[in-house]
Amino acid sequence: MRTTLRTYVPADAVPTWQVYYAAIRRTAIRDYNEEQVRAWAPDEADVDAQAWADRRAAAHTFVACVDDVVVGFSDFTDDGLLDMLFVHPDHSGQGVARLLVEKVQEEAGRRGLSRLVTHASRTARPAFEALGFVVDRENPTNQAGGVIVPNYDMHYDLP
Repeated sequence: MRTTLRTYVPADAVPTWQVYYAAIRRTAIRDYNEEQVRAWAPDEADVDAQAWADRRAAAHTFVACVDDVVVGFSDFTDDGLLDMLFVHPDHSGQGVARLLVEKVQEEAGRRGLSRLVTHASRTARPAFEALGFVVDRENPTNQAGGVIVPNYDMHYDLP
């Protein structure tokens, strides 16, 4: 199976939400408790689908596909925040995150940015470190949906 990358389109709103939800509920559960993952990835009925779509469209978002099915996505904002990096658990460990981050790094550099920053979860931290990101500090009081969900501020200096 070959993974391809492309720019986000509005039809990707639901598939990216599904990747996000699965990644948190099935992968991040290793590093967070049930209350934390439910606050971070609430049930679909409790999500503002238009706000999700607007947020994806406002950023520079890329999706990874296998056989035209979205299996991961990542994005960055104009100020260099790599806000989202999620891979469906059925495709983890296959290099999808690496492809997405390399695409974000390439595009951010092309747009003149010198640094990317991210707020990495406990789950994502090792992947970001493997891709050259450096931990700046732990955020033990980070919240999602009013629940403490610790994460890490990290950065990557673009060449």
